[in-house]
Amino acid sequence: MVILQCKSVQFIYIDQWRAAIDSDLYFDDSGSVDTKSAVRALAALAQDSRLDVFRLLVQAGPEGMPAGEIAERLGIPSSTLSFHVKALVHAGLIESRQQGRFIYYSADFGAMNGLVAFLGENCCGGRSCEPAATARGKRAGG
Repeated sequence: MVILQCKSVQFIYIDQWRAAIDSDLYFDDSGSVDTKSAVRALAALAQDSRLDVFRLLVQAGPEGMPAGEIAERLGIPSSTLSFHVKALVHAGLIESRQQGRFIYYSADFGAMNGLVAFLGENCCGGRSCEPAATARGKRAGG
């Protein structure tokens, strides 16, 4: 089970979220993000507008947001938004769904959690992690 705590909502993802994702594209046999997928996701997020889109969709929660509202909120022209959304979809970070005449986009919280877990894997060589500021403060204070 993976838990993501937001300011007002707690998302709980049990192993079933993996079924919705093409495991050959985004996960290795162990169910975790592989290096190529992590690089693809990080490359997609390494651009200002795409990072803004992704963060906005994370804030919107699982219900997501229609493309027009994303463009309006971020001041991005629709054609430019389409380009950025395509990169985020290809990286496996967002999903789309048709609802009437509108296309809604939402963050893939399972993929996001998988990426964060991948980045933190083997953190601090298996030792307890301590924030850098606290560690510096202890050294400076004696």
